[in-house]
Amino acid sequence: MTVIDGSAAPAPAPAPAAGEALLEIRNLKTYFPIRAGLLRRVIGHVKAVDDVSFEIRRGEIFGLVGESGCGKTTLGRTILRLEPPTAGSIVFEGQDVLAAKGRDLKRLRRRMQVIFQDPMSSLNPRMPVSDLIAEGLLAQADDENGWGKRAIRDERVGDSLEAVKLRRDYARRYPHEFSGGQRQRIGIARALALAPEFIFADEPVSALDVSIQSQVLNLLVELRDRFDLTYLFVAHNLSVVRYIGDRLGVMYLGKLVEIGDVDDVYDNPQHPYTVSLMSAVPDPDPTVRKRRIILTGDVPSPANPPSGCRFHTRCWLRERLDNPEECETEIPEFREIRPGHRVACHFSKEVTPETIAAASRSGIAPV
Repeated sequence: MTVIDGSAAPAPAPAPAAGEALLEIRNLKTYFPIRAGLLRRVIGHVKAVDDVSFEIRRGEIFGLVGESGCGKTTLGRTILRLEPPTAGSIVFEGQDVLAAKGRDLKRLRRRMQVIFQDPMSSLNPRMPVSDLIAEGLLAQADDENGWGKRAIRDERVGDSLEAVKLRRDYARRYPHEFSGGQRQRIGIARALALAPEFIFADEPVSALDVSIQSQVLNLLVELRDRFDLTYLFVAHNLSVVRYIGDRLGVMYLGKLVEIGDVDDVYDNPQHPYTVSLMSAVPDPDPTVRKRRIILTGDVPSPANPPSGCRFHTRCWLRERLDNPEECETEIPEFREIRPGHRVACHFSKEVTPETIAAASRSGIAPV
């Protein structure tokens, strides 16, 4: 895959068939130790990602949504080996990501890149754009790609800037000379320069003005189609994910609770938490008075999550069931309810227009 014209990128492996998984995550866990006392003994763990399994298909944009602190960013960072996992497996095109070491890990890092949320904090203010983009090229330089030569790196930096619709002479400027949208484009160019196949986009438009958000989103879609990229796209704005995404995953307190095609999940959410999130999406029609399901209580601590279903302490559906004890004692199975649509809820069949209307009638979901 030649990502930028004139590049000296090595030839890629043959592309998988359409619909084949590019990335497979199985039973992934990422725990952070809690230490206390003079000897800093481990007294517990923050379960940021807890037994997560899903796949991302080649060429798709997989959206990931959920409340702050639910583990979305940690999941993406673990996939890229920026955070050490506690357990589980990550397979990228048949290669075990967690077993890769040395030169194999270095090659793998070139194929999996990241776009950070805040472009200003992720760009060194003391480095010109040319060095910021070329930093990864220099780290990955070898005799095959020729990136050790300054002339080749400079050409690739210019091609990267043009790919994100910036001028080549911007390479001589510093980050503070650009607007927020331009800085984010530089961050995208930095990831693109290494000819990746997979990009983890960690809320790449949340720090931008609304008018600029649409430009960056359209650019990401254009780059996906042009360079055969695959994204894991993390966001809080569900409307953004519906616009850009192909499939959607919903996380709550370290676990995936629902996965499916974007339109299917938006039009027919089957997990009570997803229903609550969808009810908060503003309607573009100002004449529509949308009734919300407002969850009461705080998100439980990931250091001491509830037993059974983690959402049961805030679930609006639980109060409408005759025997909800199963929610408190048993972890729900992540099962397929429709082709390609999976949900982790014991009583997903009870999520109907009638129960949703009853919960939203007063504007507040009981606990």
